Formats: sequence, structure tokens, C-alpha cells
Amino acid sequence: MKLPLAYRTAESLLAGVPLRWAHSCRVLEQARLLAPVLGADGELVCVAAVLHDVGYATCSVDTGQHMIDGARYLRRIGVGDEVCSLVAYHSSSEWEATELGLSAALAEFRRPPSDLLDAITYCDLTSGPDGAVVDPVSRLDEVLRRYGAGHVVHRAVSAARPALLDMVDRVAKRLAGSDGS
Repeated sequence: MKLPLAYRTAESLLAGVPLRWAHSCRVLEQARLLAPVLGADGELVCVAAVLHDVGYATCSVDTGQHMIDGARYLRRIGVGDEVCSLVAYHSSSEWEATELGLSAALAEFRRPPSDLLDAITYCDLTSGPDGAVVDPVSRLDEVLRRYGAGHVVHRAVSAARPALLDMVDRVAKRLAGSDGS
């Protein structure tokens, strides 16, 4: 799927969820900023970035875990495996799937290469729910506040936090190295 079609698809699916759409647009912009370090994978990550939260659209809900649901929906409409894998595994998906007993459902998708998973997670965690650029620590704190301590997302993000921040850090270091810093 090319980026213009991915953009229109995400926009139509998330039209009823304006904050998710604003967030997805920022995630796409963050992905575009990674072009210097992504090379040939730049468009792939951009496509996955704009589509990463389509699992919140009513028509895609299946398991209740938006990463898996989004990837399954995208697979049903013919989106390529690489994009589906990035959507399925982005951010804290593996931890949430474990919490929800959905590891087998997540395993329907091949785990993406670490550098690409780091990239989409970086884009997600540097994008606020309203479309603003945010610090990843603040973003994770916001997620934890939004979901109470007993919620599966809170538990998963709490467990995933060190790994997620390591992913963001690896991308930030790659970005810093790409501009000669």
C-alpha cells in the first residue's frame, strides 16, 4: 500500500475518533523525520505509522487489542505483511497480548525487524494524543494516567516501559548520528 492510499484509509477509519486521527497524523510526521536513518524502509514505516491505530475503528474491532485488530483488518483488505506486522507489534503490543492471553493471535504476524519496530515505536511515543510532539517519558506517563492501575494497558505499559524507552533511545541515537552530531 502506498502512502496516499494508507493516509486516506486511516483518515476514513478514524474520522469518528478525532484524537486518534490527530495522533496518527503526528506519528506519520515523526516517521517522515526518520527518513535519514530509514533509507529504503522510509515509506514502509510511514505507511505503518499512519495506519498504526486503525484497530480503534469500530469496523476493525475483533479481540479488543487494537494492535492485533488493526493488523487483522489491514490483512483482510489486502495490505502487505510488513505493514501488518509493524501495526501488530508497535509499542507495548507484545506485553498487552500476554496480559490478555492473545499471544497466539499476535503470532499470526511475523515480528518485524528490530530497527523498524524501534522506529514505529519511537514515532508513537513521541506523538501525543492530541497530535503534539511529546517527550516519550511524558507520553508513557499520560498513558498510565489515562488507564487506571487495574487496567491491562496500565499493567502492560508499566512492564514494557524500560524496553520502550530503550527503543526510543536507539532511534534517537541513530538520528543524532545521521546529522553528524
